[in-house]
Amino acid sequence: MADQRIPTLLLVDGDPAERRLVSAVASRAGWSVIGAACTESAVGLLQGPHGREVRAALLGTWHEASGAETIAALRSNRPDLPVIVLSESGSIPQAVDAMRAGATDFLSRPVAPERLVEALAITADRRRAEGELVPLAEKLAPADSLEQLVGAAPDFRAALAVAAKAARNRLPILIVGEAGTGKETVARAIHVASLRARGPLVILDCKSVPANVVDSELFGHVKGAFPGAFGEKAGRMLEADGGTLVLDEIGALPASTQETLDRVLATGEVRPVGCNGSSSVDVRLIATSTTLLGDSFNPMLRERISTTVVCLPPLRERSADIPALARHLLTQFAEQHLIPPLSIGNDALAVLMRYGWPGNVRQLGSVLFRAGLHCSRGALTAEDFPHIAIQSRFTGRKSDFAPLISKQSSDAAVGGASPVTLFTNEGHLRTLEEIEADIIRLAIGHYRGRMTEVARRLGIGRSTLYRKLGDIGIDTAA
Repeated sequence: MADQRIPTLLLVDGDPAERRLVSAVASRAGWSVIGAACTESAVGLLQGPHGREVRAALLGTWHEASGAETIAALRSNRPDLPVIVLSESGSIPQAVDAMRAGATDFLSRPVAPERLVEALAITADRRRAEGELVPLAEKLAPADSLEQLVGAAPDFRAALAVAAKAARNRLPILIVGEAGTGKETVARAIHVASLRARGPLVILDCKSVPANVVDSELFGHVKGAFPGAFGEKAGRMLEADGGTLVLDEIGALPASTQETLDRVLATGEVRPVGCNGSSSVDVRLIATSTTLLGDSFNPMLRERISTTVVCLPPLRERSADIPALARHLLTQFAEQHLIPPLSIGNDALAVLMRYGWPGNVRQLGSVLFRAGLHCSRGALTAEDFPHIAIQSRFTGRKSDFAPLISKQSSDAAVGGASPVTLFTNEGHLRTLEEIEADIIRLAIGHYRGRMTEVARRLGIGRSTLYRKLGDIGIDTAA
């Protein structure tokens, strides 16, 4: 019965306005909130009659001198208490310090209400280990080009082939995939591979912008356009002129904004809120969504941005890629001096491959990053991932299921197999046509969609290449 009680969040922040804001968001998500202005007050509340009802703590500000002491003080009373840290945007050193001090999650200000609710939901779910969905790790790694993206699974190579071919035109692209599959990473790689690589890359998370100001954020506004508009604002469209605009979770845009965006893409003219005139822009749009856009989305805009659709498979469907991904991520973290250089043992890789990864590549990166922070040896072993091993065996969630992979395929992946998959999950050789299709997709990604070069390197004519593209389902007009 205790688990059915309303969960309580302990908010430690000296700013009353910040406490009210976080309290409002958490309350809507079904949490009760108790606030403390300092560490001493927070500890007193934990020791009080209702202290056991606290399911998580949130530090509204991270102070380098006292942050670790605050976490230690809270944990001295509740060793298993999840602690979320909220701090300034883009402060990677603060994030690393907070996680080394034992923070469970790290959110950058201004935090989207949806992201805070997600973090609270994760802490309330006792089946998930702490920190598994921290988005920090994916923001730490530098952008890769398309040919550097790690993965040999046929569906993943097919997605990259479509992306590489489409990168060279100016038409919109829609990237679809579950949270954490790397949609923004692929969007950045498409920009790098495009003819607009020297232009700006502007990214807007549509979920994080309130509906009443999203038009201003996207299209800009003039002075006096609405109460509080004390000056002119150039929208993201104008900022992206000559380059690429990435709209993350485009399905979150209000219907009126979808209609306006469709008109802007059709005409190339942007009219700021409150302005009678317009400005011409040349912007390539890349949209992302966790699911295919449904009937509730503006049909004209859906058709326009779905010219090319890149579908990224979840990590549980390409578990043979996990060893290469793990080594790649650890190398990137070490190159940025976030963790020491580490190798990873085959026993650890085997544990990681048996897990379903509901948070996908983002979750894998976060788990590796946390393990690397606390590793005192030169290599990660299975002992560094006990929570992953436990969840692989005992989880009851469909999204956590243990991937089906044969021992032959597992051994090949752990040992560093070639980027073309030769065996099925059942251990049988794949057909020659399937292997050939993988090689073509790999070549398209490697040569950034330059089809003449792809055909030359494969030793076939362009007409033969385009016929084969049609056979394997890659739109030759993309």
